[in-house]
Amino acid sequence: MTDQAGQQALRGELRRDEPLAKHTSWRVGGPAAQLYRPADREDLLAFLRTLPAAQPLLWLGLGSNLLVDDSGWPGTVIETQGCLMDMEAIGPGRLRFEAGVPCAKAARFATRQGLVGIEFLAGIPGTIGGALAMNAGAWGGETWPQVALVRTVDRAGSVRERLPADFEVGYREVVIPEGEWFLEAEMQLTPGDTEAALARIKALLARRAATQPTGLPSCGSVFRNPPGDHAARLIEACGLKGRRSGGAEVSRKHANFIINTGNATARDIARLIAAVQAEVQRRHGVRLIPEVRRVGDFQ
Repeated sequence: MTDQAGQQALRGELRRDEPLAKHTSWRVGGPAAQLYRPADREDLLAFLRTLPAAQPLLWLGLGSNLLVDDSGWPGTVIETQGCLMDMEAIGPGRLRFEAGVPCAKAARFATRQGLVGIEFLAGIPGTIGGALAMNAGAWGGETWPQVALVRTVDRAGSVRERLPADFEVGYREVVIPEGEWFLEAEMQLTPGDTEAALARIKALLARRAATQPTGLPSCGSVFRNPPGDHAARLIEACGLKGRRSGGAEVSRKHANFIINTGNATARDIARLIAAVQAEVQRRHGVRLIPEVRRVGDFQ
């Protein structure tokens, strides 16, 4: 790559003023000052070393669980989709996944190795990096109970090996050391029946297709489930299915999804999230906490 002096050795793809609506599952979001898709791990580390220390940095996988403001992102976006895709068996029951591996692909790889425990990942529309960052889960399974160790990278391109004890892990939340991002994970799984595991994956995907608006732009679940209840039940009980703000709509198929009907802006979605929170608080006395991460000003 010869985009600017001093970066001739880089092999990835650099785009300026790149609309993030093209890279998020909600199909909204203004431009990033620059977006870089590394060629591989070593190229990523080299690129990080070129960035000014004050440069805002955003990591992006499949763009789910992310709401980017219409004003965009003033710094650098590193997109792992289509790269950092290595996965391998490295020992008995032990698999290594780079951060860019889609969750569904990781689930199927594990079953083909005769290992069980992460079938639930097949229903999560994100990458391993995103699953690590939020302790993603579905249908009773969560990411971190299977994690044996992770490797992180900082903006200086230095790689660290960390154990689960180095992180505060909760429900849909992980406290990560400041200035570090997930590069890869090793998971310790249990031997099991491959055919039975594949059948579980097939059943989970069928259930997802039947109950969620999978063919429409959304971020997945918008809100965390409150203790002992489900966000979707509370939202539906308020009669909010079909509620709209501009081009954003509470899904009529699953109340914990907000869909882009075709012309939504990020601020349409943000206003609808706030309206749902306010109504559920008023009717049920429960403050719903969003799972989705906001990026940008939203002013």
